[in-house]
Amino acid sequence: MNPNKFPNLILIGFFLVLIGVILPLLMVVQIIKSTFFLNFFSYGSSVLGLLLGLIGAAYHVRMNRGKDLRAEERDALKNKRQD
Repeated sequence: MNPNKFPNLILIGFFLVLIGVILPLLMVVQIIKSTFFLNFFSYGSSVLGLLLGLIGAAYHVRMNRGKDLRAEERDALKNKRQD
């Protein structure tokens, strides 16, 4: 997977979670009518957003692991993984 797409996953996840928070709030204050479909849509968007955000963050950490290490530490880490 392209490493440039991981920030996009995190942003999409953030907006889905935001929708999952705003829709129930609007239903509680009765600005929009609470329907069965809308309730499940807000729940699903919240769960999907959380999942996409976690996947994006995990891949971001995986791709950037070891970039902040010095050369000796990086070589020691490579040798340790090869064993």
